[in-house]
Amino acid sequence: MNRRQRAKTVIELEPRRATSTGTAQAPTLDLEPDPLYGVALLKTALELKRRKDGTPEEILRDVLARMRLPEDEFRAWLSQQGELAKVLGGGGES
Repeated sequence: MNRRQRAKTVIELEPRRATSTGTAQAPTLDLEPDPLYGVALLKTALELKRRKDGTPEEILRDVLARMRLPEDEFRAWLSQQGELAKVLGGGGES
């Protein structure tokens, strides 16, 4: 081995252990986001800018139908994103 080279070190990591606490937490539903969800948001934004007819809800449904994405899963993911839901009228104050 050359003097400048370091010996390779292999570290084996142990899996994280669950810590026991006095309070039980409710399981949270972590949705694995489909990579196309971001594309659907972009397409919806472009359609909103281009089209003057139709509500944001109708345009979103059209985009999701064209992309063959399940609307209920997309809306669940969107609700996890917080502020993005307000843009499409998914809640909050106007």
